[in-house]
Parts: sequence; C-alpha cells; structure tokens
Amino acid sequence: MRSSSSIVRRRPTRRRGPALLHGTGPIRRLGVALMWLIVLANVAGLVWMVLQAFRDTRSILASPWELPHAASVENFVQAWTVSDFATATWNSTWVTVVSSVLTVAVAAPAAYYLSRQESRLSRGLTLFFVLGLGVPAQVILIPLFVMLNSVHLVDSLIGLNLIYIGLSMPFTVFLLTGFFRSLPMELEEAAALDGASPTGVFWRVMLPVAKGGILTAFVLQLIGHWNETLLALTFLQSTENYTLPVALISFVQQQTYSGADWGGLFAGLCIIVIPMLAVYVWLGRRLTEGLTLGMGK
Repeated sequence: MRSSSSIVRRRPTRRRGPALLHGTGPIRRLGVALMWLIVLANVAGLVWMVLQAFRDTRSILASPWELPHAASVENFVQAWTVSDFATATWNSTWVTVVSSVLTVAVAAPAAYYLSRQESRLSRGLTLFFVLGLGVPAQVILIPLFVMLNSVHLVDSLIGLNLIYIGLSMPFTVFLLTGFFRSLPMELEEAAALDGASPTGVFWRVMLPVAKGGILTAFVLQLIGHWNETLLALTFLQSTENYTLPVALISFVQQQTYSGADWGGLFAGLCIIVIPMLAVYVWLGRRLTEGLTLGMGK
C-alpha cells in the first residue's frame, strides 16, 4: 500500500481553446499582419491619388511615383469649372442630404413601432422589410424606370431622391428596429406613468436616447447615396442634373476624344472621395459605437 506522501496530486488541467482565441497563435498574428498590410495598401493608394492630383499628365506618365514639385491646384480648378464638377457637387450634396434625412425620418418611427408591437401585422411588416434586403437594385431597374417615366420623374433629382429613399428603407428599418429593441422599456413605462402619450414618448424620450443608432443609420445612408452610381447613371440624362459619380464618368468619356487628362481625373476622384472620408473620420467613433450605446450606466 502506497503512503500518502508518495501520492502526487495533480491539478486539474484547464482545457484551453485554440490559440487563435487567446491572441497568441501564429494564425492570429498572420491575420493581423495581413490586415495591416491591406490597410497600408489602401492608405498608400489614397495618398498616391491625392499627390497625383497636383501633377500634370506628362509628368504622371513620365514618372508615376514621383512627388509633385509644386502644390498647384490647376487640376482642381479645371475639374471644378471646365468639367462642371461644381454643379455635380451641388447635385450630389442636395440628393444625398435630402434622401438620407428623409430615409431616417421615415424609418425611425416605423422601426420604433415594429420593435414595440408584437402582433401579426408587425411581424408581417418586419418580414416585408427583411425581404426587401434581398432584392438587388439591378432586378427592379427597368420597372423603376417605367414607373418614373410614367410620372415624368426620369432625369429629375426629385425622382432620384424617391428611389434612394425607397431602396434604403429596408436596411434602415431593419437596423433601427434592432437598436430600439435593445433599449430598456422602463423609460417608456416611466414616461407613460407621467402622462405622456405614445407619440410624446417617442419624440421626447426614445428619440434622444436612440441618437446613436439614428446617427449610425444616417451616416451609412450618407456614404451610400454619395457614392451611388448605377441608379444615377440610369435615371439622370441631362448634364445639369449629373451627380459627382456620373460627372466623373462623363469626364472620362470626354478624355477619349480630347486626350487623357490624368491630373484632372485624379482631382475629380479627390473631390468625390475626400468629403466622405472627412465625414467618416469626424464621425467614425460614433459610427462604430452607435449600435452598442445603451442606458445601463
């Protein structure tokens, strides 16, 4: 019989998950390195595009990796005036802001209702909006054109606004419905006990609390509508109604006959990309935190 001193007690070993989950595995290090490589490649491409916007076509073709010798804004002036990017910028700004504001303004009350009402009607409407997420815009392009043509809204910024609002509604409602469901119902109950009506509860209590999710939805729509090309290219036919992506395509087509102006092309790309990049840098933190903000503090 073995003595108790000869018995070696072993501590129960904890089963650890894959090293990838604990941040020490080679797969995770490889993934992080690959991610940073992609980020650096994108940042380098953006910086190179901005630098080429200050050079002329001859120097770009002769030495594409050379830095500009002088900070000349001639390409930007030409793109703004000769290529009529000024009008396109106004059109893009007007369409983007109006459609994004109206989309969120209509989607927020609908999402609040769907998040709080448990009935056959609310479940059916929620399913209807979810199904709208799976319908590609290319599938309904011809029906939309026929419908807008019948009411004389083709080649109209108002018609393009209506299209943007309608196609953005499923995603915005789906996004805000999930956000409203994460908010505590005790706030509504307290406001109702104080005599607030359902409409007053939404406007005075829930809407200020949900500003993080609403801001997230607004910024996402802002970026999407600013960069949208297919619908604008299909429904806008007059030069004075072109948005920035369509104006850039028209500018590239003009170069086919008049000679390539790569400096002006890069300047046009900067006019399109930099505003949305500035918006994202300004609101990026709020955008990422928009879906996790709560009241449990």
